[in-house]
Amino acid sequence: MFPAWVDKLNRLAIALVIGGLVYLVVLVLAATSPGTQLTGYQPQQPVPYSHALHAGELGIDCRYCHVGVETGAAATLPATEICMNCHHSIRKDSEKLLPVFESHATGLPVPWVRVHDLPEFAYFDHSAHVRRGIGCVSCHGRVDKMDESGVYQVEPLNMGWCLRCHREPERHLRQRETVTQMDWRPADQLELGRRLLSEYNINPSTDCSTCHR
Repeated sequence: MFPAWVDKLNRLAIALVIGGLVYLVVLVLAATSPGTQLTGYQPQQPVPYSHALHAGELGIDCRYCHVGVETGAAATLPATEICMNCHHSIRKDSEKLLPVFESHATGLPVPWVRVHDLPEFAYFDHSAHVRRGIGCVSCHGRVDKMDESGVYQVEPLNMGWCLRCHREPERHLRQRETVTQMDWRPADQLELGRRLLSEYNINPSTDCSTCHR
């Protein structure tokens, strides 16, 4: 009752449906996999700020600019006034710094682009980690070597990555006074970490409610 080409069309339709389902499954698994990551993400910033110069060569402590890192959930971006503490007299004619000078004149913030952006369903508190001896480098990498090209994301920041640290925090713990020292290395990390677990009374949780509230 039907022409022969209908059989070919049916086979093609079946192949397309099966292929589409396989593609959909692979896509969902890839999108939801803990291995899915944004490592290497490096957005262009309004000011070509060099951490290699400021934090590396000049040795400015992370906490001078990121003032909220020890007291709040967010590290906070530096207010323009912090930049102007130096740049009211240093390189005050630099074209690269025009957005900073305009921000200071208008009162509007510099439109920095967020690099490390966790999903809203995940809660992370910087102060809880920094005050317990987790160094900046553990999450952000060697920021003190990142030049005017901008800061980029070093770690995946996915759930699997967080859980690995919560299950074995001794691999990252250091004395609180060294948390911002990017090049600091202990003689024996595991020995130090196990001692600090007890000394700082750290009992990391892997309960879902710790990060998902």
